[in-house]
Amino acid sequence: MYSLIRRAIFSLEPETAHDLAIQALHWAGQKPFYPLFKALLNAPNGQPKTVMGIEFKNPIGLAAGADKNGEAIDGFGAMGFGFIEVGTVTPLAQEGNAKPRQFRLPEVEGIINRNGFNNYGIDHLIENVKRCRYDGVLGINIGKNKLTPLEHGKDDYLICLNKAYNYAGYITVNISSPNTPDLRQLQYGDYFDDLLQSIKATQLQLAEQYQKYVPIAVKIAPDLSEQELVQIADTLLRHQLDGVIATNTTISRDNVTGLANAEQVGGLSGKPLQHKSTAIIRRLHQELNGRIPIIGSGGIDGVTNAQEKIQAGAELLQIYSGLIYHGPALIRALIKAIR
Repeated sequence: MYSLIRRAIFSLEPETAHDLAIQALHWAGQKPFYPLFKALLNAPNGQPKTVMGIEFKNPIGLAAGADKNGEAIDGFGAMGFGFIEVGTVTPLAQEGNAKPRQFRLPEVEGIINRNGFNNYGIDHLIENVKRCRYDGVLGINIGKNKLTPLEHGKDDYLICLNKAYNYAGYITVNISSPNTPDLRQLQYGDYFDDLLQSIKATQLQLAEQYQKYVPIAVKIAPDLSEQELVQIADTLLRHQLDGVIATNTTISRDNVTGLANAEQVGGLSGKPLQHKSTAIIRRLHQELNGRIPIIGSGGIDGVTNAQEKIQAGAELLQIYSGLIYHGPALIRALIKAIR
């Protein structure tokens, strides 16, 4: 059935198709339709797993970027995900980069986007989160507004952290999107130290305020040198982060040269990212040595490469592009296979 649906989806411009899918999943998650939609999908429960001090009903999650504004949490939840990550969200609403900004590379099951954190702002997201009935773990992915200078970037993260804390199962600090100017500089040196120090201090204050501890993960890029990855791992350990997501999209075009749309500016996701992200997970795991759990993301399109990421050191997995190309059957297969 999904092959027919995908044919219809791929006849549309990518962002139009995405927006229609979010609307459809929003309605599928509403009370009159939800039981039927969930019964139709018939997703297995999977094997529970405890990571970052949280029990996940299964280790398969939806990556950030699919539901930026938390409009379809219950619809996605019906697919069987053990956790859903919404966002990236910023303090203020912003339109993102100029359209068109999403491009398919169907020959290699890839997608290029240069969305630029288009979202309706943290307050809008939280209102949607308050209304959802999803019973899995909900992650909230936070970022900075495009117009916020880099030297004040941590202020945007702290605004979002304060507003999201009481409504999140965990929070992800996104400093690795290639589509916000200079954002990736926050992964390095004094900027990184200052950001994480402020994030951890605020986390502890909020834990006392709300009498609960909400873990914080950092999402990193796949385009890191050996030295940069080692330095990032060391900084994460020093500041006692709760988790790390590896990886975001790549700016490399090594695996797609010559294909239509390959020259488009933006982050490449999907199958072309598969081995690159797994290599980052493996090397990161060597540095962290189990002291900080890794959530693996990037190019998962089947059980075999999902297991490769687990063997490389990931404890949880996230998908997005694979869902677009393979549909809910991919989720079911992963839930049954991954422990």
